[in-house]
Amino acid sequence: MSPRVLRGVMAAAAVLLLVYSAGSLARVWQMKREVETLERDIAGLRAETQRLSRTIDGLRNNPDEIERLAREALGLVKPGEKVLKLPPSTPGG
Repeated sequence: MSPRVLRGVMAAAAVLLLVYSAGSLARVWQMKREVETLERDIAGLRAETQRLSRTIDGLRNNPDEIERLAREALGLVKPGEKVLKLPPSTPGG
């Protein structure tokens, strides 16, 4: 094989390698962004899990918390208790 043909083959191989590498590098960057997004999602879900665990613990161990939530959700009032309903506040007023 002549040196000229050998250089042409090597140049073609180098171009193919660069094209393949560029595509792979772009995919790696894309996957890195996806991993970062998923890690943020996981952190948010862990925080939500901790908040819900605290709520569950409060409901299991604190009867006053159960009463408070039931009264808020169902609009319950104890005998003799008065409820004041205020109009919703408006911004700036």
